[in-house]
Amino acid sequence: MPTVAQPFDSADTMTLSQVWQEQVPVDGTIELPPDRRALDGLGRNHSLPTALADLVDNSIDAGASHVLIRFVRKHGRLRGLYVVDNGKGMSDSAINVAMTLGGRREYAAKDLGSFGVGLKAASFSNAKAVTVLSRTAGHAPVGRRLEADPNKRGFHCDVVAETFAKAELSRRWGIPWSGTGTIVRWDEVFGFPATNDPARVEEFITRSMTEIINHLGLILHRIIDQGRIAIALDVEDVDQGLVGPRSRVDSIDPFGYTKTGKAGYPRNLLARHGDLSVVFSCHIWPPRSRMPEFNLVTGAEKHQGLYFYRRDRLLQAGGSWDGVSVSARERQLARVEVDIDGLPPALAAMNPEKSRVQVGPDFATLAASAAADDGTAFVDYLTDAEERFKASRKRRRARKAMIPPGRGFAPQLKRAIRDEIPMQDHQVPITMRWTRFDRAHRDDFFRVDRADRVLLLNERFRPLAKSGRRGANDAALLKSVLYLLMEQAFTGEYLGVRDRDNIDLWQEVLSTAAKVDASE
Repeated sequence: MPTVAQPFDSADTMTLSQVWQEQVPVDGTIELPPDRRALDGLGRNHSLPTALADLVDNSIDAGASHVLIRFVRKHGRLRGLYVVDNGKGMSDSAINVAMTLGGRREYAAKDLGSFGVGLKAASFSNAKAVTVLSRTAGHAPVGRRLEADPNKRGFHCDVVAETFAKAELSRRWGIPWSGTGTIVRWDEVFGFPATNDPARVEEFITRSMTEIINHLGLILHRIIDQGRIAIALDVEDVDQGLVGPRSRVDSIDPFGYTKTGKAGYPRNLLARHGDLSVVFSCHIWPPRSRMPEFNLVTGAEKHQGLYFYRRDRLLQAGGSWDGVSVSARERQLARVEVDIDGLPPALAAMNPEKSRVQVGPDFATLAASAAADDGTAFVDYLTDAEERFKASRKRRRARKAMIPPGRGFAPQLKRAIRDEIPMQDHQVPITMRWTRFDRAHRDDFFRVDRADRVLLLNERFRPLAKSGRRGANDAALLKSVLYLLMEQAFTGEYLGVRDRDNIDLWQEVLSTAAKVDASE
């Protein structure tokens, strides 16, 4: 039998007024400082690139024009990492605030920081110890050091010797320097390889630098393009006293196409939220673009959707429509810029790592109400993007299927050909190979080996690569033209009269052109 709630018996229970009180009485206050182990939980959503991005944000807020990220290697192993800037620096009191967990300072209208935990969260997500050294105009160098040491109690911060702070700040960092700036130094970095094997260390450095450059180039692309910051990376070998060549962070604009994918775009859709205007800048990329700004490492399909910016800093590089729509293959050309400056947190708020925006329940409704001056709504924009994508696929399917390219074609060239042309994947691929022709065919540009499906190219006419080195996959432009011309020479059981005539024609023209180039 189900239990039935019984009514209160006033004879043996308290009255409601005795159970609940509106005001809670207190007898004073006590201070409960956080346990030092709280440092262990900081920044758990950070990767190395996002953590470094947070430090670069601080440099931008400090008015730096240049930032250097340096890996330090000793005895073959990676031992530490520096982030150096030439900003305005910090005084003794300011560096204390910077090293305080949740320390709040007055943020300027254009500052990228907000929570007061960025430096600590970014650092302790990747290292056991962080040292900050700084100098501002009119003040002596200062330094502080925090360690994630479980044996230490309380939030005590080490004061770095002034002589050491001065020495570090005075090193030749290779960036413009007027005497002020800040250094963030990480020691005992978690993700560094625990080996001095040169191959593994070099592999880690190359991979990490590529990821960092790609991430910073993307999220800071507006700021880089405005000329507000220049970022470089290098590696210092302590044993040899040498610093390797520098890699520069270039802008990667996710809206950096040279020609729009559809006439009439980009188009601004405007929505109202109280007294605020929210602009949805809607873009349609050209289909099958090979630009890195379109593919963004993990592929264009994964980067459709909303791109949220705050103070020109990219917080979210697509990947979601946040309730406005759903991700689909047909929408991969669609990207929308949204600046959240001035929006209330209940509508859109960034996370502490500045890697994601959390939208409120009213955001999707707001986007659905957005419209352009001509009445174009969000649903119309999505339809336009989908139709443009579908039209590009129809055109590809209408093209004649061809024998796939094989050895001798650069991987990027093969991918581009496959993206544009349907392939007869059951066929043996066409190979292109440079070789020395015998005396009888010395002046021929090419020879067709139908049996082995090889297009032989005369080594005599092989162009020089820019690097001066030649490889099996060189001369991509020449090979792509020859592939498009000659593919049909490998189809069918035999060559027809027209095919043989075309081959003779191309042989004569190409051979003559090669001789002209060789004589210049």
